[in-house]
Amino acid sequence: MDAFPRTQVEGISLPRLIVGTNWFLGYSHTSLAKDKFIKGYQSRDSIARILAVFLESGVDAVMGPVNPLLEEAIREAEQRVGQKIIRIYTPWFNITPGGPADNEPEYVFDICAKYGATFCMPHQAVTDALLDRRDGVIRDIRKYTAMIRERGMIPGLSTHMPETVVIADRTGADVATYIQIYNAAGFLMQVEADWVMNIIRNAQKPVMTIKPLAAGRLLPVVGLAFVWNTIRPVDMVTIGTTTPDEAREVIDISLDLLSRQVPEYELQRTRSKKSLS
Repeated sequence: MDAFPRTQVEGISLPRLIVGTNWFLGYSHTSLAKDKFIKGYQSRDSIARILAVFLESGVDAVMGPVNPLLEEAIREAEQRVGQKIIRIYTPWFNITPGGPADNEPEYVFDICAKYGATFCMPHQAVTDALLDRRDGVIRDIRKYTAMIRERGMIPGLSTHMPETVVIADRTGADVATYIQIYNAAGFLMQVEADWVMNIIRNAQKPVMTIKPLAAGRLLPVVGLAFVWNTIRPVDMVTIGTTTPDEAREVIDISLDLLSRQVPEYELQRTRSKKSLS
C-alpha cells in the first residue's frame, strides 16, 4: 500500500490523515447509548489494532485528549509495528481561579509533555471560552502558548468557532496550526460550510480539519470527497474509526480521492439492492 501523503507543520512531518479518537473513547455525538457501546467495545488491544492499520499505511499521528487508555494503546501499537506515533493532545484546563488542582494549566501541560506530545492544542472548551469577539482577541493565549513552548511542545488551537482562526492570524498568536470542524453536512459548524471553506483557504497556518463524516451522518466516500477536494495541500483531515476494517476503508478511499480517482471498494449488500447487482 502507498505511503500516505504528508505535510509540514513547524518543521514536523505529518500525515495528511490524522487518527481521531472519539470512536475510541466514547464521544459519539449521537446518544448516551452509543457512547456506552463504544466504551464497552473498545479496549487497549482493539484500539492498538486499529492504530496498527493506520501506522502500516504511514498514518502516524493521533489527535485526542490526555487519556491513560489511549496512551497505553498508542504504546502497544508502536511496539507491534516498530514505529513511533506523533501525539497531538488537546487538553482542557482551568482558565479561572478555583478549579481542581490537578487541572491547573501547569499540571496539565506537564502531563502532556510526560506522555510525549509533539503538539499541545488547548481544547475547544478552553479556546472558545477565551475568544473575545467584541475586542477581537484570544485572552491569555500568549501565557498558555509560552507555557507549552517551555515544555518543548508546539502550540496550536482547537476550536469550533470560525473566528478563532481569523483572530489568531490577525493578532499573530504563537500557534503553528489550528483544529477546525469542517464537513459537508455543516454538523456542529457555526456558519455555512462555504464560509469555513474560505477561512481554511486563507488561514496563515495549516489546518487540521475534524468531523469529516459529521460523526457518522455522512457516508465515508461522501464526507471525504468533500473535504479532500476543498482543502489545501498543507491541510489535514482527522477521522475516527471503530474497527481495523473501517480504518483500511477510509485510508483506501482517501488515497483514491487524493489521486483524483473514483474510489473502488466493495459495497454493502442489502436485500433491497439485489436487483442492482
